[in-house]
Amino acid sequence: MKITRIINNNVICAVNARRQELMLLGSGIGFQKQKGDEVDESKIEKEFFLKSKNVTGKLYALLAQIPMEYVRVSDNIIQYAKATLGKELNENIYLTLTDHINFAVARYSQGLSFSNALLWEIKKFYLAEFRIALKALEIINEQFNIELPEDEAASIALHIVNAELGSEMEDTMKITQLIQKVLNLVRYQYKINFDEESLHYTRLVTHLKFFAYRLFSNSIIESNDVDFQDIIKAKYKEEYQCSLKIAELIRLEYQKELTEEELVYLTVHIKRVTAEDKSRDN
Repeated sequence: MKITRIINNNVICAVNARRQELMLLGSGIGFQKQKGDEVDESKIEKEFFLKSKNVTGKLYALLAQIPMEYVRVSDNIIQYAKATLGKELNENIYLTLTDHINFAVARYSQGLSFSNALLWEIKKFYLAEFRIALKALEIINEQFNIELPEDEAASIALHIVNAELGSEMEDTMKITQLIQKVLNLVRYQYKINFDEESLHYTRLVTHLKFFAYRLFSNSIIESNDVDFQDIIKAKYKEEYQCSLKIAELIRLEYQKELTEEELVYLTVHIKRVTAEDKSRDN
């Protein structure tokens, strides 16, 4: 492999036999090297091949400023998240998570406290991602000999959610807040306490997560299945009225309109979770 760029003594770029540009990490791998030199493959500790040129370029710029330990720790967390969730993650997480870890460690070293206003919501709505983030804290704390608080796990969990949905942090925070607002509306409307361990509650939260993502990415579902919509509206009148209140909340707070298809799916999920509550009371 030939070196195409030297980021620092420990990070270089090279082209392999298939003409793919890789980022290579290794102690001293770029020391006293120049563009066009052969890579000392015995020094390669980690290889990265990122498809997005935009992400790759930004990661190069970041790694020129921080030690390679941060990207190594970030990669360990990302690989663990992929294996645990059983899915691929948007490549942008290599940039955002590495940058976040660097910032979190620096903040801790300066004695600056940190609290995440969405900690409770993240623990409730993104349980799988939060558990991964707790493992991530263990990895970070051990590597850098620090003790980051649980609030940092909430932030890391949001980076994982971003990478699952392919969204930006701002949108993911709005998604989390919208889920809470909708659940509060349903809770108040029916005067119920959700069984957060139940299957229907989990399905409702999952639906709201992707519903909110569609809303903020302007990809709301539309359908011409009028017969199905009419059946649901006639059969679940009370739940449909609750969905209309959700639509009004969204119209007022986010200036977005819901389609009948979205209203109907909300109606079905509201029916399931409220019927489950009534069955517990009987």
